[in-house]
Amino acid sequence: MKSFEYVIKDEIGIHARPAGLLVKEAKKYESKIVLKKDGKTAEATKLMAVMGLGVKCGNKIEVEITGSDEEAAYESIKMFFEENL
Repeated sequence: MKSFEYVIKDEIGIHARPAGLLVKEAKKYESKIVLKKDGKTAEATKLMAVMGLGVKCGNKIEVEITGSDEEAAYESIKMFFEENL
């Protein structure tokens, strides 16, 4: 298992456009990618679950990646957050 924490810098937070892009990116990997915020969790491949976390600018989230291609998924998802959120 690999994980990282990230503070959201996008002034709107995780809204529809970046959430959709995140889901698309997460579906490229076999590994399970889970977002955690304030005790709530959401699989990164489920758009409504990601939106349901209500992540706003300045919120800290934890991203947990578990599976056969977790190393590649970790690098890709971490870069996605840095470039888009």
